[in-house]
Amino acid sequence: MLNNKQLSLIFAFMLSLTLGAKAQEIDLNGFNENSLFHRQVHKSDQLYKRTLWYRMDLREKQNRPFFANSNEITKIIIDAVKAGIIRPFENDSLKERMSYEKFIKNLTIKGSEGGGEDDFGDEGGDWGSDGGSTDGGGAGGGGDDGWGSSDAGAGGGDAGAGGGDGEAAAETGDGDGGEPAATGGNEYFPGQLDILTIKEDLIFDKKRSRMHHDIQAVTIKIPASLHPAGLEETLAAFSYKELCEQVFKDNPAARWYNNDNLSEHRNFMEAFELRLFSAHLYKFENWDNTEIAEMYGGEGKAAILAAQQLEFELIDFEQDFWEN
Repeated sequence: MLNNKQLSLIFAFMLSLTLGAKAQEIDLNGFNENSLFHRQVHKSDQLYKRTLWYRMDLREKQNRPFFANSNEITKIIIDAVKAGIIRPFENDSLKERMSYEKFIKNLTIKGSEGGGEDDFGDEGGDWGSDGGSTDGGGAGGGGDDGWGSSDAGAGGGDAGAGGGDGEAAAETGDGDGGEPAATGGNEYFPGQLDILTIKEDLIFDKKRSRMHHDIQAVTIKIPASLHPAGLEETLAAFSYKELCEQVFKDNPAARWYNNDNLSEHRNFMEAFELRLFSAHLYKFENWDNTEIAEMYGGEGKAAILAAQQLEFELIDFEQDFWEN
């Protein structure tokens, strides 16, 4: 029969194994938690992977359906943040949540009056005590974290941002989430924020023999033309998975506007999945973490040609997989 000391040692050993398994749960699982379910490819099935960054100018003709008057994709996302439906990230690594206070501060026109820390209470308090959580489903959470009822945070449909009667509530901050009213007079208009960057993983799935464009993050940029110093800044980054599941899905306001056939409008989620947007490659993952323009000494024709050449090579690379 085992004595108490031996039992204690066995218990401690089993506990360490359990904690170790929990700590490595993501690695052992083998799937990317930031990928949409139908885009998830197990790590063991990834024959090839490359992380790419694209710049999407919403003023381009092909992208105008994402930027229709009063249905701008930037408006839909910003209203969703104000309504407490989704929570932004500091950057597209999707590791650190941004506080509501900082989001409003970034959205406030530089040098304007009335947009300061004093307007929004204690730092980070607006997101609740779990403001730093990086759980995949954390955006727009329930009442325990200051976002109102769990029904408001769980879905993106009826409570979708910018849609119908909810628009006024989103603008005034008067919704159920309990977040403070945002100052609307000194904020950038959504129609001014016409630059998005898209981070995606290009993965060849050897089990299904197909290439996946697995979008990970969408970032709203503040154009350099709006900054007093002529600098382009980041408003906030968002998980593409959370945008699809909590903001775009079943939201009539999240509408890709078909100007040629009004019976064929598409949801933003569907438009992204069908690759109906135009975006230009400006960075690929590399050991120096530099953009393509930096590799060629700054902005210029050489950098543009190099980016285009890389895109063509990736198309040829995918074709080689099919031929072999």
